Amino acid sequence: MIQNQYIDNLEDKLSKIKLFAMDVDGVLTNGEIIYTASGEEIKIFNAKDGQGINIMNKNGFITAIITARESAIVAKRAEELGITEVFQGAKRKFGAVELLMEKYSLEPSEIAYVGDDLPDICVLKNVGMAFCPYDAVEEVKQVCHFICSKEGGKGAVRQITDFLIKNRVSAELKPG
Repeated sequence: MIQNQYIDNLEDKLSKIKLFAMDVDGVLTNGEIIYTASGEEIKIFNAKDGQGINIMNKNGFITAIITARESAIVAKRAEELGITEVFQGAKRKFGAVELLMEKYSLEPSEIAYVGDDLPDICVLKNVGMAFCPYDAVEEVKQVCHFICSKEGGKGAVRQITDFLIKNRVSAELKPG
């Protein structure tokens, strides 16, 4: 992972994260939208990203998908992975974040978000930790705390989940 900017109190910020939310197209997939001749949509997900989400769930994180598009495939993948909250058709992505904050009594500092394109900026600018895949658009990279060395749909989410878990464990092991 490439740090985009110096962050004061990084360990403290990371130790506060309780909710891990992500976009789908360009984050959990490589961003391609493929249709069959009959009009069915095809998405390709990375198994390692899925395992990272499973690990987040097992470690007590709330997991969420926030996407502007709607897809039965996304609902199926979210169910397979046990993702806690799924917002599809979310044209106002930060509105979904506000609902999650209210439901779980969270502050923005307790949320990590992964996005890759312009509609994600409103969330990335207003959460505790902002992440993006290596192939995110430049405007997103400029507002993120961390830029992955992996592309969307090709292990970026796993890189982030490993980073969050590792740093949570490090914070818990530190003498208090």
